[in-house]
Amino acid sequence: MTALRVTAAPDSPIDEAEREFDAPVEALFRAHVDPEVFARWVGPAGYVTTTPVWEPRSGGSWRFVQSPGDGDEEYAFRGMFHTVRENELILQTFEFEGAPDQVAIETYRFSALEGGRSVLRTHSVFASVEARDGFVEEGMEQGMREGYEKLDAVLAEVDSGS
Repeated sequence: MTALRVTAAPDSPIDEAEREFDAPVEALFRAHVDPEVFARWVGPAGYVTTTPVWEPRSGGSWRFVQSPGDGDEEYAFRGMFHTVRENELILQTFEFEGAPDQVAIETYRFSALEGGRSVLRTHSVFASVEARDGFVEEGMEQGMREGYEKLDAVLAEVDSGS
């Protein structure tokens, strides 16, 4: 397993992350644009995700909803895919519906590594330092870690043909 590296400078609204995966870049990219695959891994452990809107193309929109599984709570997120370049880049907006008007701009860069591995680098610009800090305080990094651990398992299944 490869460690997630997250950087969030104290006086900046920017958050950056990097994570390597034991899967080809094509599989990693697919896991971000295929709504069924995406729903299997995104978010904290134990959460169930649905993707009622998922148009992974330049100019498309997206929305996903997460629940801890008991049905009592739901957390919805939405945005627009600004630019999508297969196996290379996703540039999108990101908004938690529970904190409207706090839109972040996210860049996902997918790169191939030797040996059939890949790396994902993300760059998120929040509306303010306070908005970024709010996401961090609500467990953003833990959710990313747990989601990427689930993604490792999903990628292993896809790679093995399951």
